[in-house]
Amino acid sequence: MESILSFIREAKAELKKVSWPGKKQVWYSTLVVIAFSLFVSAYLGLIDLALTGVFSKVFG
Repeated sequence: MESILSFIREAKAELKKVSWPGKKQVWYSTLVVIAFSLFVSAYLGLIDLALTGVFSKVFG
């Protein structure tokens, strides 16, 4: 039981040392993730569409 309490105390002390991002940085990071996700999904969608067309002509 003492080791669990010791772990919790040490974890709490380490979390106080963390440099947390500000609201503005979190907002911009979120926008970057959303934009990148949309880009990758559009790219993969186009590749899927092209390969579907190719395979339907070859095997269709």
